[in-house]
Amino acid sequence: MDSRFFTSLAVDFPVVERSIPLQHYLRQPQRLVKAIAHKSQIDSLGNDRYRLKMRPLNFLSLTIQPVVDLRVWSDTSGHLLLRSTDCQIHGLDYIDQRFDLNLRGELHTQQVNGITHLQGCAELEVKVTIPFPLSLTPQAIVEVTGQSLLKGVLATMKQRLSHHLLLDYEHWAEDNLVISQLSSPAPLDFSPNN
Repeated sequence: MDSRFFTSLAVDFPVVERSIPLQHYLRQPQRLVKAIAHKSQIDSLGNDRYRLKMRPLNFLSLTIQPVVDLRVWSDTSGHLLLRSTDCQIHGLDYIDQRFDLNLRGELHTQQVNGITHLQGCAELEVKVTIPFPLSLTPQAIVEVTGQSLLKGVLATMKQRLSHHLLLDYEHWAEDNLVISQLSSPAPLDFSPNN
């Protein structure tokens, strides 16, 4: 049985701007990747590409572990973009050969009533051929289970963004402020000595 699942999720968080604007932070794609998953789940492939080993997911009576290759980059307008480029399912060759995952996301800053907001959206689509005997499961149950699973994945990403990304932005801005202060020469004091 061929099944397709799709879900999307919007994000909109007010952000307290630090000494360096959030828009500058978003020009560093590697920071987004580190915010949406634990560092043990990520490998850098170079050229704005990363491999994300997702946590095992339970679907009906199957446990699957997607490993997703992502491209994460900033465009000229300061938007941070994310696209999946490949996906493998570890442990189940039958599913791996009949599984397709597409993840797309975008983040940008927006001024709303004088307050900076981090806004964006993510879309996740999965196409899979359900193996026998699970293909005998009523389609309605398969759809509800699949949709629930995808919504859970995006909800986890949103939760990590709202906490880890915003916290990382604060630390990054503070660190860069300290570095810029240390690298700036102290002003010369020409006042007469008393």
